[in-house]
Amino acid sequence: MSLGSHTSTADKLRLAAVTSIVVAAVVMGLKYLAYRVTGSVALYSDALESIVNLITALVALYAIHVSAQPADRRHQFGHHKAEYFSAVIEGVLIVVAALLIFREAYDAYLQPRTLSEPVQGLAINGVATAINAGWSYFLLTWGRRQRSPALVGDGWHLMTDVATSVGVIGGLLLAMQTGWQALDPALAALVGTNILWAGWRLVRESVSGLMDEAVTAEVARHIRDVISSNAEGAIEAHDVKTRTAGRVTFIEFHLVVPGSMTVAASHRICDRIEEALQSAVHDAQVLIHVEPEEEAKHTGVPVV
Repeated sequence: MSLGSHTSTADKLRLAAVTSIVVAAVVMGLKYLAYRVTGSVALYSDALESIVNLITALVALYAIHVSAQPADRRHQFGHHKAEYFSAVIEGVLIVVAALLIFREAYDAYLQPRTLSEPVQGLAINGVATAINAGWSYFLLTWGRRQRSPALVGDGWHLMTDVATSVGVIGGLLLAMQTGWQALDPALAALVGTNILWAGWRLVRESVSGLMDEAVTAEVARHIRDVISSNAEGAIEAHDVKTRTAGRVTFIEFHLVVPGSMTVAASHRICDRIEEALQSAVHDAQVLIHVEPEEEAKHTGVPVV
């Protein structure tokens, strides 16, 4: 992968992260306005989650900036895992927001509040929810395509916010029709429960990335097929291992060649396999250990 294309991808990721900050600030302002208009604790909880959205967007921008830095003496494999730390921080902040929401819901349950100007407040909140829905969909689809844990984590967080906002709006409409003021704190508690689950899921997925999780079974089969079809002249490949770190996939394996083959000839085979893998797997970094034929295990990847 050329340096120019890597820089372009990094710039696009930064632009998406900056846009997330702008979107989070606008949505936070609209939701807080909706809360001020109505006095609803459920809308307050929705606004509180938007504050977390803004903080996590800032964290994601910093993580993307760090992950794009080239390898250095202290980080010789690069800084790709920085985005996983961002996702972990986002998960922790989501949990904190949920606890604050539970407290506010409990206070509102003990002292029920009468909603003022509910229609106007719900309309404002609806606009904010629509903005969040559109942006979260973009982050999830584009972030996955770019293999950015920070953007995908931000997208899941916003999608959770959208789901809870829709529930809040529907519940408050029901409260307006029935006069059941207890629905307001109950909805706030449901919002807290929902984002608590989202925080746990985000932390769990990020920890998997930090633990050097291998690629999926489908990608692993594709990698083995690419090796097999581009290793002409070799005998077999074995001990194929993979791990992911942000957008980068690390692939390593042992390549068995005839004992009489020259170093230059085996090197040409390695170059051919490496080039094929980098074309087939986005941001692949390949390490190949060449061995003579007596090291063959006859259980690895056969050469087509």
